[in-house]
Amino acid sequence: MTDLPTPETDRPLDLVGIGIGPFNLSLAALAHGIPGTPHPLATTFYEQRPAFHWHPGLLIDGASLQVPFLADLVTLADPASPWTFLNHLRSRDRLFPFYFAERFHIQRAEYDAYCRWVSDHLPDLHFSHQVDAVRWNNERHLFEVDFTQLGTHGEAEALGRAHTRHIVLGIGTEPHIPDPLKPLAEAEAVPVIHSADYLHHREKLLDATHITVIGSGQSGAEIYLDLLRARPTGREKLHWLARTQAFAPMEYSKLGLEHFTPDYSRYFHALPESVRDELVPHQWQLHKGIDADTIAAIHDELYRRTLHGGWPDTTLTPGVCVRTAGRIANTRIELHLEHTQQNTRSRLTTDAVVLATGYRERSLGRILTGLDPYMCRDASARPRIDDRFRLVLDPTVTGNVYVQNAERHTHGVGAPDLGLAAWRSATILNDLTGTNPYPLPERTAFTTFGLTPRTPPAPTRSPDLIPLVQGN
Repeated sequence: MTDLPTPETDRPLDLVGIGIGPFNLSLAALAHGIPGTPHPLATTFYEQRPAFHWHPGLLIDGASLQVPFLADLVTLADPASPWTFLNHLRSRDRLFPFYFAERFHIQRAEYDAYCRWVSDHLPDLHFSHQVDAVRWNNERHLFEVDFTQLGTHGEAEALGRAHTRHIVLGIGTEPHIPDPLKPLAEAEAVPVIHSADYLHHREKLLDATHITVIGSGQSGAEIYLDLLRARPTGREKLHWLARTQAFAPMEYSKLGLEHFTPDYSRYFHALPESVRDELVPHQWQLHKGIDADTIAAIHDELYRRTLHGGWPDTTLTPGVCVRTAGRIANTRIELHLEHTQQNTRSRLTTDAVVLATGYRERSLGRILTGLDPYMCRDASARPRIDDRFRLVLDPTVTGNVYVQNAERHTHGVGAPDLGLAAWRSATILNDLTGTNPYPLPERTAFTTFGLTPRTPPAPTRSPDLIPLVQGN
């Protein structure tokens, strides 16, 4: 292994991005040729994967994105950017076909192809680079970022170090596997997989006599529908289980969607920590429900299978949790179930399990161990994050560490939403440059969240409500 040259005389970077998912890709796109700056920002983005891919195991044929195509990497901050989805279509001579298709929601595979187009054309994106550590250099007033350049098969080839004024973390989320099922999921010979790897194992799954899908969100619904369509009528042998009390539709009303606006993010951030923690679990249907079209497609498919009499051999049961799980004779899986409303228990024997159990934010601990003495934490030991997406650090650290999709506890359910990607990236760049290259709207929702207005009302508006005080 060699050391990559990092001369001390090199000009420090303005920004190092760690991780290249959609959110840091959005930031990289908006930082490229940033308007109104005499000198381009010196940026570098590192990603340990060899290339960009967005949830490749879930690009099921026909599965659609749950946000409109305008929620691309840049449009909601800079519609004139060369990195818009529409410009991607134009570069592929697909603009007119898209126009006549009249699609507001594009397929997931199309979004993945768009992001790969951006990543293939942007400079300063370094794949196969694993960031190992981040430190603050008090003497130089810079961050030091240590990384390893990886080879074709993931082996370490060279070590390097970058110096930068600021950092942005976009390391994303990782599949969540419930504790009772971890031993089975970690055993290679047992067909218990997370939905993130579904397409990689689809053919093997279809060979199983009986399949169980666990999880009531969009991924679980899409996988159940895909398996159902692939099974013969009357011999489906599928179970679909969920902890939620119903296979519920996602909240997709116009006013409900305003929870994914900058207005709501700012409102949520200003709430007391205890209130924020209480709110998030109750808002699951805003982002963990099922698209209404997918629910309708599942019901249509089930109904079609009853046309000649009889019911399909499949069971859909909400309100169920998996208490424990184990193997039977090394070939089958036994799930010990509990129904939360009936307070009853049962056992289910199956040949394969797909865990559509969602994702969790990746821990920042490994990368940020060197900054731990400088970090401020909340009552639950989570990093404190200010309204401009910066980690709250000791004042001796003059650089900023920005975070993307690691701030649900401070900014609410919109943190992982693609529709807020461009706005958050623009907010970060506006703060980093100390200018306003991307003017952002002051108001984005018809809903007024809270009784205390964030900004003074315009003269033409109706008088705002006066907050009640004790004694009135």
